[in-house]
Amino acid sequence: MNLNNLENLREEMANLGFKKELIEQMEEKMKANVADFKLYDSVEATRGRVDMTLFFKQSGQSDYYYLNKFEVCHEKGQKIPEGQKIMVLTHTEGADKGMTKVFVHVSEAIAFFNGQKEQFKDQKGISHLVVGKDASSAVKLATMEDGKVNYVQKEFGQTYRTSSINQTIYVEKGKGFSAEQAVNLIQGRAVYRDDMVSQAGQQYKAWIKLDFDVPKDRFGNFLINQYTDPAYGFDLSKVLDKFEIKELSDPAKRELLEGSIRNGNRAVVTLEKNGAPVKLELEAVPRYSQVNLYTKEGRPEKREQFLKQPDMKQEYAQSREKSQAKNKKQGQGLGV
Repeated sequence: MNLNNLENLREEMANLGFKKELIEQMEEKMKANVADFKLYDSVEATRGRVDMTLFFKQSGQSDYYYLNKFEVCHEKGQKIPEGQKIMVLTHTEGADKGMTKVFVHVSEAIAFFNGQKEQFKDQKGISHLVVGKDASSAVKLATMEDGKVNYVQKEFGQTYRTSSINQTIYVEKGKGFSAEQAVNLIQGRAVYRDDMVSQAGQQYKAWIKLDFDVPKDRFGNFLINQYTDPAYGFDLSKVLDKFEIKELSDPAKRELLEGSIRNGNRAVVTLEKNGAPVKLELEAVPRYSQVNLYTKEGRPEKREQFLKQPDMKQEYAQSREKSQAKNKKQGQGLGV
């Protein structure tokens, strides 16, 4: 194991915001000289969770390892119970032994299970999608016989039929969208980058949002909408100043708040409603030069009721109209 390579990868993963546990897992794989490997993590989402898969590859010319991409998958279905694993058990006609394949993420298991339909066109067999501590005690979630799915557990039905949303995030030497930003992007929120690079090699700043309304590119990724800063005209600080947000009065809290919003989070803020303080979640909507407010249960709140002055309502409406008029979608690749 090349120790300089290990040190570099530790730093790259830390810069991208991956957990210490993942960095330790990476080191174990490198020590074992595993040529190509994946690491997995999951985080809670506003709805469901986001699964992450990190791809490591060893150079064919040296012992160096590289992390060039990771995938985020927004999964709204059920989670695998703690201490259990999801598996696909397959037995083809004429085979002496069956095959057991273990997965970390539900979406990967479902994709593999469904992918066997083609296999069973040429060779008869049966396949079970199961979950449990081991194959012998696992609970059956779905069954496929000769390429036809003939059983799906009732409680698993929604998870099985609900398509997950995924995106591959490319990185270079620890630079690119962080894990936190990627998790928010795949949930449909906007993130701010001050190190984007154009095709001409020019660095620029922009708010970035995945475009779920158009077909994916030839690599299976969503295109992106970019709202350049300052050209587009969305100034987060100025927009926040239009609201009576308690945290803005403390410079340190304000810095943390704006940083969290720029990373795509729904940040918790304190506002006043009906004469009493209320905690709400706030996210940036650069497309309309606005922010959205939600209760902790996820219900939207009307922004206008929290503006500092009543006459700002008209100003806010005019600002929205301007933003709608100048909104331009720019489907481009993910720059570093």
